[in-house]
Amino acid sequence: MYPFIPIGQFQLPAYGLLVALGFLAAVWITGRLGRRCGLNRESAMNLAVYAALVGIVGAKALMIALDFGYYAANPLALFSFSTLQAGGVFFGGLVFALAFAVLYVRRKGMPGLVTADAFAPGVALGHGIGRVGCFAAGCCWGAESHGALSVVFTNPEAHERFGTPLHVALHPTQLYEAFAEFAIFGILYWRFHRSHGPGAIIGLYLMLYPGARFLVEFVRAHDGANPYFGPFVFEQWLALGLAALGAVLWARSRRAAPVPIVEVSEAR
Repeated sequence: MYPFIPIGQFQLPAYGLLVALGFLAAVWITGRLGRRCGLNRESAMNLAVYAALVGIVGAKALMIALDFGYYAANPLALFSFSTLQAGGVFFGGLVFALAFAVLYVRRKGMPGLVTADAFAPGVALGHGIGRVGCFAAGCCWGAESHGALSVVFTNPEAHERFGTPLHVALHPTQLYEAFAEFAIFGILYWRFHRSHGPGAIIGLYLMLYPGARFLVEFVRAHDGANPYFGPFVFEQWLALGLAALGAVLWARSRRAAPVPIVEVSEAR
């Protein structure tokens, strides 16, 4: 675990650096796939940037909403370094970004499902890289574990900034998600280049990632009991809803005409 990466006389936050790398990788993949299905490059790149910014706001908004009691009692914590640095709850960012994308593609006259299909593999790749950043920073840790895959955090800066438990064997839930996302990226990227109807790739993503997250939540550390949402935490219920939406999109795509995929020169 390395919350900060030394580069000469400077120290870069590992989380921020890896999130930035994840964003760049996601944009590159999206641009490549967008060209292959005929999207306007400028509109696609603008959507990627705007959706990322909206996603950051959404992730933090859901993080604050889920811990509203703490922030209501400590309003200055909204502007603390740890809150600003925290990535928030990914599902909040995903929902906000999807809602914004719907409005954007309608305004620009872009094919909505085709656009979403081009974005889905990049989202998985970028999120996976970002989760490696979570592991480096020490946030989003798992529940106590004594299995072969358990990890022990020892850096006091992680404890100071995020409250990371030190010298305790934990599930590396950050890496569970990262590896799941890399596998999902591989599946989506492969599936994109095969015959598929509009909505197939985003539908597959909305089934695979929420499914993985649903399972990871069972071994992720939570602040307390879950008295309001039955046997599952809020993120698991949201995962089930998104998976259902993905299944609908996937089923609809199988009845639609395939999306034309064109060869694009890498020199462009």
